[in-house]
Amino acid sequence: MSLTSPKSPRSPGFLQSMICFGVIVLTIAGGLFGLGISLHALMFLCLLWVGLNAFSLGYRYVQIRELMTHALSRAMPAIYIFILIGMVIASFMHSGTIATLIYYGLSWLSPSLFLAVGLLLCALMSVATGTSWGTVGTLGVVFMGIGAAMNIPLPLVAGMVVCGATFGDKMSPISDTTNLAAMSAGTDLYRHIYAMLFTTLPTFALTFLIFLVIGFNYGEQALNLADITAMQVALASQYSLAPLITLLPLIVLAVMSIKRVPAEVTMSCSIILAVIIAIVYQGSNPIMVLNALWENSPQTTGIANLDALLGRGGISSMSWTLLLALMAIALGGVLHGAGFLDALLAGIIKRVQRTATLIGTTIVSGFLSNIAMGEAYISIILNCQLFKPKYQQHNIEPAVLSRTVEEGATMTTGLIPWTTAGAFYTATLGVDVLDFAPYAFFNYLNALIAVAMAIFGIGLLKPKQHTVS
Repeated sequence: MSLTSPKSPRSPGFLQSMICFGVIVLTIAGGLFGLGISLHALMFLCLLWVGLNAFSLGYRYVQIRELMTHALSRAMPAIYIFILIGMVIASFMHSGTIATLIYYGLSWLSPSLFLAVGLLLCALMSVATGTSWGTVGTLGVVFMGIGAAMNIPLPLVAGMVVCGATFGDKMSPISDTTNLAAMSAGTDLYRHIYAMLFTTLPTFALTFLIFLVIGFNYGEQALNLADITAMQVALASQYSLAPLITLLPLIVLAVMSIKRVPAEVTMSCSIILAVIIAIVYQGSNPIMVLNALWENSPQTTGIANLDALLGRGGISSMSWTLLLALMAIALGGVLHGAGFLDALLAGIIKRVQRTATLIGTTIVSGFLSNIAMGEAYISIILNCQLFKPKYQQHNIEPAVLSRTVEEGATMTTGLIPWTTAGAFYTATLGVDVLDFAPYAFFNYLNALIAVAMAIFGIGLLKPKQHTVS
């Protein structure tokens, strides 16, 4: 049988789709946790398995490759962000932006309030900029350094950062996932945000209280002032730390994001400004600064942890993450394009009768879609398409659909090691997903509160004139 001969493929059945998806989950879980096999190698095996399943349906090699290529083309904006974030981090390190935030942050923050205040600051920045990745790559990196100086466990700090960053990624009117969910469900953007307030604000308030209580436990331990003073002295000796100059790249990043300038342009401008500050104000070697955009190197403050932190960033630092993301997106392209996810989810949706069950099923479907496809964008589009008729049947407004899809897709994508978000958080914060996930309270409590509210009929908006065609 020719690998390239034309043939009309058939659609997969529910049983084959379940087996196909089940083998993927078992391969990744068993290989990663049981045998310690590289995640990239496991993704390659999953690609082969899904490709064989698609081939059995009548898809030729060229068609399978086209499914992967199409998925990758849709994810190109995220890939551009991957590359730019690496340069943002490296340039901010050399301009003294990160050093300034750490220096003054050590003076203003106390261990008891660090987690709660950090959560609020990350949430505010992500709402203002509309990006969880940008928040994690800037404030997140700063808080990891401050948390280490305060002897707070880094997985706990990373969990706090991810919680705050995800809040804005879900709620900001300039967030790509927020706009995508509203568009895919066929509802007005601000109606979508209004619907999310019912479940998101209570969850965020609960998360804030949790971090506040946890923070009090660390407030009682003795703060090592000698170490903090030594870190501030080291920073001051390495950098000029005038906030009005060194924080300009971060201000440009925030202002341009608020004005909805495309992320690629915004990040490029902040990178250029940071490079100029590094060369002109910090007096750094131009060649060294430009080379750092590709691969940064540790600084020489004399404090090992601080040197490693200030040496982070560069395009090369994102290569592990980027390669994993490319393979995961290609895998999702075949699963979606060949109809495996449609067949699997359609069979489940038919069995859903109660509204609360529908809400829970939508959330679980978003989570499983993230596991299978490796990123939230396709999950959002797919689940809005699949569940829209069922929500109409239950006389529930599309804004509730878009809200629930975000609670399943946007909220969980950073808790899965091989998704673009999960891999990015690990690469940027230096903490494995499985280590910080237990502390990402906001991300998984949101789903539980959403289902609980659905059981009691709270926040289930009925159709009005707010939908769009």
